[in-house]
Amino acid sequence: MILYIRPEAEVDIEEAASWYEKQREGLGYEFLNEVEKAYKTILENPKLYPAVYRDTHRTLIHRFPFGIFYRIEKGFIVIIAVMHGSRDPKRWKKRS
Repeated sequence: MILYIRPEAEVDIEEAASWYEKQREGLGYEFLNEVEKAYKTILENPKLYPAVYRDTHRTLIHRFPFGIFYRIEKGFIVIIAVMHGSRDPKRWKKRS
């Protein structure tokens, strides 16, 4: 499987990491490390996490209140969004 991160999801990640880094030096990098760990788990077993809307799955990021929303397509895992749990679900649903 190949991991493809949509540009909108890249922006989600960059904004969150930047915000965390402003809160405490190094925290943004810790956030990015947790995102990478979640990606690895998704790639190892994409169907491990439940579909929460149509064919869009979600996993939660350890230590941070964010979810990674993704779809399983032929040969690809497509990351649609990486969003804070308090965000309106309509934001990521529009992307799926």
